[in-house]
Amino acid sequence: MRILGIDPGLQTTGFGVVDVDGHQLSYVASGTIRTTQLARGDLPGRLKVLFEGVTEVVKRYQPDQATVEIVFVNVNPQSTLLLGQARGAALAALVSQDLPVAEYTALQMKKAMVGHGRAAKNQVQEMVRRLLQLPGLPGTDAADALGLAITHAHAGAAMARIGEVADLQRRQHAMYKSGRSY
Repeated sequence: MRILGIDPGLQTTGFGVVDVDGHQLSYVASGTIRTTQLARGDLPGRLKVLFEGVTEVVKRYQPDQATVEIVFVNVNPQSTLLLGQARGAALAALVSQDLPVAEYTALQMKKAMVGHGRAAKNQVQEMVRRLLQLPGLPGTDAADALGLAITHAHAGAAMARIGEVADLQRRQHAMYKSGRSY
């Protein structure tokens, strides 16, 4: 199974692709989609770049599933709204390509990758490097995206097994470790 992880951001969106065979993880690709070449006030243009960038990543690497980070309210509500729109563009690109999408919080991903939810970015980078046997550290946004894909590789299987036994309604399965899968 091939999993695409997306770490949404209005200026920089990270992506990471891993192959999963049982418990074996293999690195496929990672990188970023940047909108910094556009004017800060050009929100529609930035969202278009994100949508087209995620669509291109899906077409190039043909994942079976995708996962996106769940955004929480930050101190600045305006930043949260802008980030939510970037996340929406990424989600729209994924579902337009008929991909099933799971969602995890940054806290869940960090807990799964490092062992505690308040891990620093460099700790996530190092664990991703070790788990995927990379020669160097991936960038922070790509590492978060790869971390989401790895988290889904492990937690997604458990959620699927629960779904086989019980009919998971949106409200119920969103409560399973606070992750969501549609």
